[in-house]
Amino acid sequence: MSVDARPELSPLPADFLAVVGATAERRRDIETYREMLSAANQHMNLVGESTLAEFWTRHFVDSAQLLWFSPDTLVWADLGSGAGLPGVILAILLKGRPGARVHLVESMSKRCRFLGEVVQTLGLPAIVHNARAETLKLKVDMITARACAPLDRLLGYAEPFFARGARALFLKGAEVEGEVALARAHWRFQCATDVSLSDSRGRLLSVSEVIRAGRR
Repeated sequence: MSVDARPELSPLPADFLAVVGATAERRRDIETYREMLSAANQHMNLVGESTLAEFWTRHFVDSAQLLWFSPDTLVWADLGSGAGLPGVILAILLKGRPGARVHLVESMSKRCRFLGEVVQTLGLPAIVHNARAETLKLKVDMITARACAPLDRLLGYAEPFFARGARALFLKGAEVEGEVALARAHWRFQCATDVSLSDSRGRLLSVSEVIRAGRR
């Protein structure tokens, strides 16, 4: 499919591509990434093979919508980045913006090698960290994660980032309210949800002011 053809990218807000920075040049970069992902997926379990046929809705829109909901955020950390979703998509869309940086945090070395190849090939404003998120001391504006862990555990992974002033925008499924309820047993936080632009069953969970229960 031509990256300029967009039949499966609708219905979306009319100015979605402009707001998220998906110019024709950036969409070509994303197509290159899609091809690299498809090739790597033949020998590495990065994404479900069947989802690649729906890449532009299943993966691109799902990732790019983070910039629709937070268009001015420049410094991101993608926890459990895996295949680079949403982090690589964010880095491509932020390419060329002064001060932009995406930290791709992944504990599996072979996945980090793939991410590093993508970052180098596309010249992305991104850094790959072969580490567990909770061991890092990074100052970022926003944390994100997709299919990484239930919220209770995810807040633990992200705790050092929250301690340095970060907020979070997590890609979650329809069960998010149950995750929030379970997480409140161990954490105090503010949160709000929005319906996903890629799938009406999905949710974007915005989280801030996170502190472990029992701490002041």
